Amino acid sequence: RGRGNMSTFLVAVGLVVSVGAVAPTATSRVVRNPNMGKLQAGYLFPEIGRRRNAFLAKNPDAKIISLGIGDTTRPIPPHILKGLTEGAGKLGTASGYAGYGPEQGVAELRERIAAKLYNGNVEASEVFVSDGSKCDIGRLQMMFGAGVVTAVQDPVYPVYVDTSVIMGQTGEKEGDYFPNVVYMPCNPSNGFFPDLKKVPQADIIYFCSPNNPTGAVASRAQLQELVDWANERGSILVFDAAYAPFIRSPDVPKSIYEIPGSRTCAIEVNSLSKYAGFTGVRLGWTVVPKELKFADGTSVAADFNRIMCTVFNGASRVVQSGALACLDDEGLKEIDELIDYYMGNAAILRQTMLDLGLKVHGGTDAPYIFVDLEGKSSWEMFSKILEEAQVVTIPGAGFGPGGEGFLRLSAFAPRESCEEACKRLAKVFG
Repeated sequence: RGRGNMSTFLVAVGLVVSVGAVAPTATSRVVRNPNMGKLQAGYLFPEIGRRRNAFLAKNPDAKIISLGIGDTTRPIPPHILKGLTEGAGKLGTASGYAGYGPEQGVAELRERIAAKLYNGNVEASEVFVSDGSKCDIGRLQMMFGAGVVTAVQDPVYPVYVDTSVIMGQTGEKEGDYFPNVVYMPCNPSNGFFPDLKKVPQADIIYFCSPNNPTGAVASRAQLQELVDWANERGSILVFDAAYAPFIRSPDVPKSIYEIPGSRTCAIEVNSLSKYAGFTGVRLGWTVVPKELKFADGTSVAADFNRIMCTVFNGASRVVQSGALACLDDEGLKEIDELIDYYMGNAAILRQTMLDLGLKVHGGTDAPYIFVDLEGKSSWEMFSKILEEAQVVTIPGAGFGPGGEGFLRLSAFAPRESCEEACKRLAKVFG
């Protein structure tokens, strides 16, 4: 239309604001969830990315090496990749096409997870396949609701606390802590395992071993103590085993279900993210034993199944095809090779820090090295290393008050990047 006609049209529909008039603000009448306001300014890892990008904006020629977020860097191995491509190919054929799948995962994959990773300690019907353990933690919190008290290790993977806050389980943050969250100190003085006799009553206990961020692993005796304690108190233990394949010590359990009594108190979450380079592919699972009950005798598995059927449409069929390839003999061999590569990086990083006279933890049964800064601020050290060495690390304070004074290094960078990072770090710490 001509300009005159368009002006007439805009006036008619009320879209012209006269000179000097104030345009209406784009706000709704919906009250914000107050729990979102309790959270810290940003989730830890995006905040690290923001600071990295800000540094690059000022120093565009910087050659940054990331020892920060635990994101895998090795290509997906050939046999596992073939499982993914074959899964995609089937969708292009009349005989192979399938739409929605079962929300709990295809039966063959559930059976293989139970057989290959749990040695018969769980049943296939107790395995819920998903798009990742982080997502499942959110779904578990949805199931538990607002009326529970949560216990976490300190320092801690931020998702456990943040989802507790979002669900309304906590009050406003008081200093470094949220009320109604039980923080279990895990530090060098107690071997990174909490003194359970001193831990107040909690309904849900989140426990990660091998641990992110400390790299510590719980022994069989410690896990037995944890299971017995949960059973005695009537608590539910959510055991995060995402780093289980990195365990190299033969006497360290890779699953909580290796521990007698665990089936009456424990849920386990896991994923292929670190196993097989699936951080961007997304495949995880949660195990909920049929023996696990709520206080009124109802089935925890039944409620979790209801959550999954309500908010999840099932993992991608393509991804589940790749997961099946991960868990046959050839795929498991490829996974072992990937893990060996990353643990080789961990050994290099760990030894470098030791050679520099620093106290370190982890790096032997986990892909994380936790460096003791001996009282120095972890955020200040993060900034110093970024500015002087162009290496991204993770400040321990980002994992809660118990992480202050430590720095986490990730072994997931390419080998040559780890070696170069060690040279640069030696100049900072040397």
